[in-house]
Amino acid sequence: MRSHSWFPLPAAVPAAALLAVLLLPLGAAEKDPPKPVPWSFKPLAVPPLTALHETTWPQTRVDHHVLARLEAEGLAPAAPAPVRMLVRRLYFDVIGLPPTPAEMARWTARLGGEKAPQPEAAGVSELIEELLASPHYGERWARYWLDLARYTDQTASWLESTSGAWLYRDWVVRAFNEDLPYDQFVIRQLATDALPETGPEDLHALGFLGLSPTYWKELLLPPELIKGTVADEWEEHVDAVGRTFLGLTLACARCHDHKSDPITNADYYGIAGVFASVKLTERPTLSAELWAPVAKAKEAVGALEKERDALKKKKPVPADLKEQVAALESRMATIKSSTPHYNVPMANAIEDAALYVVSAGEGKGTKMDYQPGKARDLEIMVRGDPNHTSDLVPRRFLSAFPMPEGSPRRFSTGSGRLDLARALVSEAAPLTARVLVNRVWQHHFGRGIVGTPSEFGALGEKPTHPGLLDDLTQGFIDHGWSIKWLHREILRSATWQQSSQAIESERRDPENHLLARMSRRRLDFESWRDAMLAGTGTLNPQLGGPSMALTDAANQRRSLYGTIHRHEMEPMLRLHDFPDPASHSPARIETTTPLQLLFTLNSPFIQQQSDALVGQIRPAQGTAETARTSITRAYEALFQRPPTEREWQLGSGFLEGRESQPGVWSEYAQALLGSNELLYLD
Repeated sequence: MRSHSWFPLPAAVPAAALLAVLLLPLGAAEKDPPKPVPWSFKPLAVPPLTALHETTWPQTRVDHHVLARLEAEGLAPAAPAPVRMLVRRLYFDVIGLPPTPAEMARWTARLGGEKAPQPEAAGVSELIEELLASPHYGERWARYWLDLARYTDQTASWLESTSGAWLYRDWVVRAFNEDLPYDQFVIRQLATDALPETGPEDLHALGFLGLSPTYWKELLLPPELIKGTVADEWEEHVDAVGRTFLGLTLACARCHDHKSDPITNADYYGIAGVFASVKLTERPTLSAELWAPVAKAKEAVGALEKERDALKKKKPVPADLKEQVAALESRMATIKSSTPHYNVPMANAIEDAALYVVSAGEGKGTKMDYQPGKARDLEIMVRGDPNHTSDLVPRRFLSAFPMPEGSPRRFSTGSGRLDLARALVSEAAPLTARVLVNRVWQHHFGRGIVGTPSEFGALGEKPTHPGLLDDLTQGFIDHGWSIKWLHREILRSATWQQSSQAIESERRDPENHLLARMSRRRLDFESWRDAMLAGTGTLNPQLGGPSMALTDAANQRRSLYGTIHRHEMEPMLRLHDFPDPASHSPARIETTTPLQLLFTLNSPFIQQQSDALVGQIRPAQGTAETARTSITRAYEALFQRPPTEREWQLGSGFLEGRESQPGVWSEYAQALLGSNELLYLD
């Protein structure tokens, strides 16, 4: 009977050789073939514009790329959007607010009337420029960035203070409004304190890292356990930077070479070393000269606070305890009031300091040993375990993006933050710019040219229009990394100005990958809430400043200024798909749940806005105005149009004979506030 062997070998193979093969680590017997380079790692390649059959439709280079694909697929673009639809879409896309009835009337007249088949380009360009110049533009587009940056106003009580978090939010708003070039926008968020042209007032930008999630470390535990927690924090920072700026999942390489992208295990530790060399801290936004007396005063106040607290714990309790405490508090108040800038807000930032997790002594747990002004390189953690290390990796950039001499950029300036930032916008500039262009496109169309906005690697989706993406990206770089230029190029296109109604393309391309129409989109929660405040005339347009709870009945500011709590999110936000502020969020996930409907029916906010709308639309007592006038005012305030005859009949039928009953008009107003027309955008 023949025997069977799993390893049929020639008789001449020595037993020692066989044993050596069997004892090799898994995968070491045969070297993995090199990974193919994903499309996103390659240089920009702008193709020549294709000859078109229809030559009158394109308004920008965007349209040439889109129409060439449509013609190849046998599809035609949708008709231009009517003027009212286009104006409303522009307002929400650019500033996140609806036009007022007066603004709608002005632009309808300027663009040729409601039924004009297509507004003339000059008028549309004027409206685009007016909206891009609005301070509300920065508020709208800052929110998109804050989703990526894991922004929070508050975090766990045991963490360092985040009372100045709003300074980072306001810095982002200002950067968008001033059209700070995106390459500078990147550099300042990682290393503004290392730039000679910026000062202490720019330290707010460091909130991208300064507000990073921080994990609990029980320092009574041994260093072996705390090292794992610290390594997880470094991984979070690497992941946030990689996904936000490069659209790459760099954290996958913590334990091994990336399985699908040309990112090595050593690449990960070359970048993680940067974050092992920084410390989250609060930093003053004053010059050293102005800060010196403040620091001295805070030290004195701190000493008095310790004295007061010790006094309160003293046993037996002194007979004059109240008098002693009052005297100490009076001294503290005097120091504070007599020290200029004592209450200056502190920026949530970072500073260079190498971190080593060491023993605090036999049986005493762990010490977090920060060495200010120093940097450290990390050893590769075998399978991601910080207690099992191998080769030391100098801090450096990804090997897939070498410098002209062929090797990746070494990080030698302090922690390496500035070197990392410059590498992102130089060696990796094509990818960094592609990712940003795709994000802006996504927010204008509801879906990116690449459908996975933070995954541009081999596991992500391929671009539906690769030539268009590279063409826009090249123009973006050529125009000084100007995000406002990018908006103009997209918004002026016939592609973006299409109607959302196109039966043939809906049948053949239901997900609208070919862009033969504009996709109907649901407003995010912030725009929906802000639209209600604007429509009811209660919106407070004040810019900037500390946050305020959205559940506070007095809060009538834009939703951007609502308090975000990393660990205890407000129910109003949680119900409406607000992203987790503990992690990078590339896109909002839309849900439709019964709780959302119950919010519309029962929440104090909706009822408050219903009453406010009634106050706007109802005539003063003693006037002869009819219910029809009030209904018309309601539609103009919320939807910037008069009601149709059918809508007027429904409204008057509901109100007829009941106009004087308490609450009836508020019920009608609430029905309008909860309508799909306010929630969706054509």
